[in-house]
Amino acid sequence: MGASTNKENRLPREVKDALQLLASDWDDVVDSKALQVIPLKGAMTNQVFQIKWPTRTDEVSRKVLVRIYGEGVEVFFDRDNEIRTFEFMSKHRQGPRLLGRFPNGRIEEFIRARTLSASDLRDPNVSALIAAKLREFHELDMPGPKKVWLWDRLQNWLNAAKRVCPLEEAKAFRLEVIEEEISMLEKKLSGCHQHIGFCHNDLQYGNIMIDEETKSITIIDYEYASYNPVAYDIANHFCEMAADYHTEMPHIMDYSKYPGWGERLRFLRIYLHSSGSKEPRDTEVDQLLKDVEKFTLASHLTWGLWGIISEHVNEIDFDYKEYAKQRFQQYWMQRPELLGSS
Repeated sequence: MGASTNKENRLPREVKDALQLLASDWDDVVDSKALQVIPLKGAMTNQVFQIKWPTRTDEVSRKVLVRIYGEGVEVFFDRDNEIRTFEFMSKHRQGPRLLGRFPNGRIEEFIRARTLSASDLRDPNVSALIAAKLREFHELDMPGPKKVWLWDRLQNWLNAAKRVCPLEEAKAFRLEVIEEEISMLEKKLSGCHQHIGFCHNDLQYGNIMIDEETKSITIIDYEYASYNPVAYDIANHFCEMAADYHTEMPHIMDYSKYPGWGERLRFLRIYLHSSGSKEPRDTEVDQLLKDVEKFTLASHLTWGLWGIISEHVNEIDFDYKEYAKQRFQQYWMQRPELLGSS
């Protein structure tokens, strides 16, 4: 994430109050009101800021992360669920600790680790660490019903897209046939062999951090997290390798960067072999590879619909409509190859 220093008056009063209250408990902070605010770029749902205070120790500052929830995004996920997930992760040392809350956001521990860049996802060493961490994530025993959310979410987002979309735009995106596509995908991809786990559902590089010293990976931002087929989560991660949200045109996907057959195979072998599992059988790897490929279609529909809705509800400077267009194009292009002519 890029950063540029800004005045603290960017923050609403209740956020500053919550931050000052937090800092007043820290003995090493010189002045709880002397906070420096640095907006972090790359978030597409919330506004995210790094907050720093000078301390009595030379050249060391106290840092936290402030997350202000985006307007209109309740259509995408249940904020209470997301907060429950965050608290669970925090308690199980899976992500940053929760330090405080205010009406439309929260204060999190600032993890002393580096957010990954687009090119990191293609680095074999980093990719291997992500594969092992993702398996650990999928095996978390999250409280609540362990039902698959993917198909209901697609249907809900389709309904929301139809509500906000002008007629011409809905026609251009062929929204009238997407309901059938969702039903067809659900039938074809809901085999009894599907492994269901707790999925992140948005594993792009900006949601993964690495501690350069310990080489430990932390997965952050759980807005979209839910139980789902693990093949869907992996497929979504592979699709994200085509994205770079820190270019002049962050909405453009470059599918030449989608991982090749060898890269995908390696990732899946490491994924299946981690968590103390025995060496996976070739048939097991092949089956997962096939499932992951088919689930890329569900990923394209998910983020295509997300783009259409975001165009109408989100203020962040990002060409959501063009992004949606690419995801739908990719869906229609890959569909015959992955599912036959049905």
